[in-house]
Amino acid sequence: MKIGLTGSIACGKSTVSHYLRELGYFVADADAISHGMTAPGGPALPALRVAFGDGIFDGDRLDRRALGSLVFSDPGKRAALNAILHPMIISEIASQLIANDQSDSLVFGDVPLLYECGMESMFDRIWVVSVPREEQIARLHIRDGLSREDAVRRIDAQMPLSEKERRADAVIHTNGPIPDTRKQIDALLAAARQRRQA
Repeated sequence: MKIGLTGSIACGKSTVSHYLRELGYFVADADAISHGMTAPGGPALPALRVAFGDGIFDGDRLDRRALGSLVFSDPGKRAALNAILHPMIISEIASQLIANDQSDSLVFGDVPLLYECGMESMFDRIWVVSVPREEQIARLHIRDGLSREDAVRRIDAQMPLSEKERRADAVIHTNGPIPDTRKQIDALLAAARQRRQA
């Protein structure tokens, strides 16, 4: 069974994914795949240089902060970035899920833009990780040093969390202590295994 894990920025998907890996589950990580494709020598770099110029590079290395500032302030540039990266990422996630999906297993795809990319059909179930908006903003300030304005811009660049929750099969709330989050995950895993055996 393939389960999609999504949410919005700073909602706690990494915490959920980390716990799933601790339990021995395979997780295809869209952010890690994207990072690899934009690392030095990565397959996405030539297209990014053509699309955005040398200003987002420091020598041969992608300047991620410069790219982020550019695309989060311009929807057209963000769309151009997505047009380059998303097909490559989706293809790699599909390959990893197929390679690791066995008849008796659960495999996961950690995909922040799952709904935005129209990837629902790749998964049997979708879980959304969620926190209240003000906590998202606070986490972005603490984690990335973003101003409130920049944090809000990044949050609003994604589909509203309420819409993701509405479309999902389950919601994991991560605004409590980590043991509470893990209890929610344990319950969902038990239900998924039961469904798999039915």
